[in-house]
Amino acid sequence: MARTGLAAAAGLGAFGVLSAFAQETAPVAADAAAPVVATVDKGDVAWMMVSTILVLFMILPGLALFYGGLVRAKNMLSVLMQCTMITAVVIVIWVLWGYSFAFGGSTSPYWGGLGKLFLAGVTPESQAATFSDGVMIPEFVFICFQMTFACITPALIVGAFAERIKFSAVILFVVLWVTLVYFPIAHMVWDSNGLLFGWGALDFAGGTVVHINAGIAGLVGALLVGKRHGYGRDNMAPHSMTLTMVGASILFVGWFGFNAGSNLEATGGAALAMINTFTATAGAVIAWVVIEGLARGKASMLGGASGMVAGLVAVTPAAGLIGPIGAIVLGALASAVCYWFVAVVKIKAGYDDSLDVFGIHGVGGIIGAIGTGIFTSTSLGGIGYAEGVTMGGQVYTQILAVLVTIVWCGVVSAILYKLVDVVIGLRPTTEAETQGLDITSHGEVAYHS
Repeated sequence: MARTGLAAAAGLGAFGVLSAFAQETAPVAADAAAPVVATVDKGDVAWMMVSTILVLFMILPGLALFYGGLVRAKNMLSVLMQCTMITAVVIVIWVLWGYSFAFGGSTSPYWGGLGKLFLAGVTPESQAATFSDGVMIPEFVFICFQMTFACITPALIVGAFAERIKFSAVILFVVLWVTLVYFPIAHMVWDSNGLLFGWGALDFAGGTVVHINAGIAGLVGALLVGKRHGYGRDNMAPHSMTLTMVGASILFVGWFGFNAGSNLEATGGAALAMINTFTATAGAVIAWVVIEGLARGKASMLGGASGMVAGLVAVTPAAGLIGPIGAIVLGALASAVCYWFVAVVKIKAGYDDSLDVFGIHGVGGIIGAIGTGIFTSTSLGGIGYAEGVTMGGQVYTQILAVLVTIVWCGVVSAILYKLVDVVIGLRPTTEAETQGLDITSHGEVAYHS
């Protein structure tokens, strides 16, 4: 079987290889003219195993604590439980059909097919391609790494309607959503046969696949589930900024697995993604704190944590493609726009995105995806475009990829929310929501007085 991911990317030049994200896992076929012997480097394998664990660390406990601290005390455990159960359910789904739907070898531009259902044909000896010609990693490692991406994306969504949704509704929605939204988008962006990959869209570590996907699904959910009872009247301030800061810090650490791990091998490409993760996040924190300080007269820890996540989100699609200075600018720009959405647009529009999933992940992902097309330019410190591609052409392609993701995710997500509402209902009773989901959904409380 051919290394289809890298083979197709060769038509896009060296930059196209990076845009492929090496998300094809078929074994290598020998070139008749110059046979290449597949090799597995233990350093690459070790790095990818560590990166996989770092991404899991982002979810449990990172995202769980970040979100948990932001809700009221009576809903702390409900958020922790949602993150935990989503992770477990998606792991099982990924092994049963998700991996095949995303990377099953189909020539379809929309899904990977049924070729690897139940991980058919995957053994400890089967391998996945990295960026370097002939260098491989075990396919099981690639499967696990991609599995963590599939887990964190729906977990991000729940922040948009936290404190007001049934636990059973969350789980049913996630099962349907990853199947009909996440897996197809992952295939379209990262598989060499995918629609957006074929267009030359660039997404190094998940700006479209993870963040825009989660942000749009979150916004649609916030609108369809409705506002929290008492929204705009009751005090709904975070119950523990300490836990939120701990969670944000864990996200920052884990994100190096997310971004640098997406290089799929321990080379200079991973080092570039690493330094960009540092610099973009720093630029975003500074921008958010300065803007908030000027606008409100005081800079908050919530603002610092929000800026941190905004920068991490924005640099995700660009991490291995732009330069460190460009990353600072991209992070700061995204942070400023995200602040405006969170502090101004959401208030004026009146929607209840509880933990600003759309305002930070959706908006930050859009800025990052489009910004990737700009800052990849060698004149701005990036690695450069594929042969024959201009900045304008790449930005246009990035915008098309963003629009496809928004439309696919928005329409399908709306249908799935409605379906879940019809089958089991989305909202708990007013009494249950007022009492708190910890006790009414799970029969326990986070804190005892």
